[in-house]
Amino acid sequence: MTVFDLSVTDDLLSTTRAVRKRLDLERAVPASVINDCLDLSQQAPTGSNKQGWAWVVVTDADKRAALGDMYHRGAIAYLNQAEKDAAQIDDAGQTSRVIDSALYLADKMKDVPVLVIPCINVGHMADNPPRAAWAGVMGSIMPAVWSFQLALRARGLGSVLTTLHLAHEKEASELLGIPDDFMQVALLPVAYTKGTDFKRAKRPPISEITHWEQW
Repeated sequence: MTVFDLSVTDDLLSTTRAVRKRLDLERAVPASVINDCLDLSQQAPTGSNKQGWAWVVVTDADKRAALGDMYHRGAIAYLNQAEKDAAQIDDAGQTSRVIDSALYLADKMKDVPVLVIPCINVGHMADNPPRAAWAGVMGSIMPAVWSFQLALRARGLGSVLTTLHLAHEKEASELLGIPDDFMQVALLPVAYTKGTDFKRAKRPPISEITHWEQW
């Protein structure tokens, strides 16, 4: 019987943060480290036990610059509005800090040493599928994405799941040669982190969000 060190496991699960400003843009990331983390992600569960995922890893400077431009175009209007909305909220400190770091990333995405795009095969899906079908698709790729991020954290690297480049998904697909039957689900900037002392985030107590037996 495998016995896990719960203090280590719980620390990994509770301190794997969305990292933006603390990504080390100067330090190279070996391909072997990315491959090790992707290899671990393949053990994630998938719907119907079908691993319809694919991963595009981008290190070429020109392609990173192009993806960075797409992300910036997709992000800036959204984040500027979010910043205005946050200013109207009492106790918006944490939200404002997140928006500030997201704006930083929009400017720096092109400089992150590795950009990873997880994709999932949707060629089997009908037009305008029901929500249940989308739940199955996302449930077949997001566990692997999270496993990848946990594996990065355990090795001193950080990432953040972003989706704002998807406003230009077709452009990204053409740049990277992604087939039409594969859908991009995120853009993950990956780098070593400046320090590893990440802490738990402020979250609502589970008593406020958990419903036993019924809502």
